Amino acid sequence: MELRKQLKSQKFEQDILIENAPVMHSFSYRFIKRLIDITVASLGLILLSPLFIILAILVKLSSQGPVFYASSVNGLGGRPFKEYKFRSMVWNAEKHRKELLNLNEMKGGPVFKIVRDPRITPLGRFLRKYSLDELPQLWNVLKGDMSLVGPRPTCLVDADHYTPWQWRRLSVLPGMTGLWQIHGRNQLKEFDCWIEYDLTYIDNWSLLLDFQILIRTALIVLQGTGC
Repeated sequence: MELRKQLKSQKFEQDILIENAPVMHSFSYRFIKRLIDITVASLGLILLSPLFIILAILVKLSSQGPVFYASSVNGLGGRPFKEYKFRSMVWNAEKHRKELLNLNEMKGGPVFKIVRDPRITPLGRFLRKYSLDELPQLWNVLKGDMSLVGPRPTCLVDADHYTPWQWRRLSVLPGMTGLWQIHGRNQLKEFDCWIEYDLTYIDNWSLLLDFQILIRTALIVLQGTGC
């Protein structure tokens, strides 16, 4: 059965059941998942270091502002941490957010998202197309703030508006990629649908699922359809 059919068949409106549903994973699974995260993140940071240098120079030369963008996001259990990315927007982009609120394409939730955000620089659009802006998150994975696969981290202020059942997405480490990202994140405009993908991942968490998500993510990145 396809994931969308599975999602439609689940009763996500039963908040009490979802909110109190335990996340049951063995210690051995968590250990192996963490070991894979550390190994891949370490190798990625080492092998991709020349690319990091090139991208850093391009970001610095292409527009005013710092090379990296650090945003405060929610981690495991709502614990805040700094998520790092290559800067893909104009400097002080957050100051223009209020002016663009009426263009928000994400419905039914607190998340602000515009596919063709005018604050994105020309280089930033290229970086986002191939998800190159997210490579610094490998450092977050190595530190233990994130995993390779998991729910996408959201801003601290967004979590203040979560309903009780939506909070369960914070019961695992956020990830660089996940079910929502590989199922047309720019075509999904409903916040509840995003959350449903996250909860589906949590409820079906396995090393095989992580591997499948990573493979599909790699294909999407190579095709340039990630943003």
